[in-house]
Amino acid sequence: MASLKNLKTQFLEYIEIEKGRSQKTVENYDHYLTRFLGFIKNDNPENINDMVIREFRLWLNKQPGIRKKTAQGTLSKKTQNYYLISIRAFLKYLARQNVKSMPAERIELAKVGERPLDLITREELSRLLSSPQGLDLKNLRDKAILELLFSTGLRVSELCSLTSDIDLSSEELSIRGKGDKVRVVFISPEAKNAIKEYLKARKDMSEALFVAIPNHSSKNKKVEDLKGLDKRSIERIVKHHAILAGISKKVTPHVIRHVFATDLLSNGADIRSVQAMLGHANIGTTQIYTHVTDKHLRDIHKKFHNTK
Repeated sequence: MASLKNLKTQFLEYIEIEKGRSQKTVENYDHYLTRFLGFIKNDNPENINDMVIREFRLWLNKQPGIRKKTAQGTLSKKTQNYYLISIRAFLKYLARQNVKSMPAERIELAKVGERPLDLITREELSRLLSSPQGLDLKNLRDKAILELLFSTGLRVSELCSLTSDIDLSSEELSIRGKGDKVRVVFISPEAKNAIKEYLKARKDMSEALFVAIPNHSSKNKKVEDLKGLDKRSIERIVKHHAILAGISKKVTPHVIRHVFATDLLSNGADIRSVQAMLGHANIGTTQIYTHVTDKHLRDIHKKFHNTK
């Protein structure tokens, strides 16, 4: 019988090659499963049982948070669930390989309270989009980034992957998102015009659509050497313009994605269409936005119900 360590290696190869998971996803599964196997100190899959899982959950609940800590400084329930999801996927793989172990469905995820969405108002959004005012390359780039984020609801990683040969002859744009799945997003006239003006001002040969622009002091920097922006750089650009726009809330590319979704729902879009445009695999992920738009329904109720 194969050891758990070898089975874990086979599982990681399976999700990467046959399931087409991204390298980052494979690394995350590896991290969670390595910690689990290190905890149980056992190499026999038959020894994974309810008691072992319960002890691991108790241990997880006492671990210090790494990125986002709870009030007690322990690992959040959401992060704990990532471990459990990884173990369940691993157990399902073992079952498919006819390896005797614990049934995956016996592991229940911890209940996680709904996190309020970070949103900005329509007026704040307008100020944000209007923040890049200059006709220099940086302002033209930043304007294109902000308009495109709001027009499409792209994830920041998807925005970073766009290339300078983007087809602006159509209002549609094919995006390869999470899980290597392709979806169609739509570019507004404002976003299209902003991108055109930005590309017109570009003098470099870089393939990336959005590039890091050197300061004037960087005289030795060749224009063809410009590098594409990474996620952190995009986040800094959005934060910079939020501050310039006088927005005190924390504004990130994901906040703009939230506004994109709630704007669609508030204006009557059906949830399935919004799910498709956001690239959510599970509609439950999209449903978090309906709670925000419930306020719109309450306002209608107050206005039109029992008005005598």
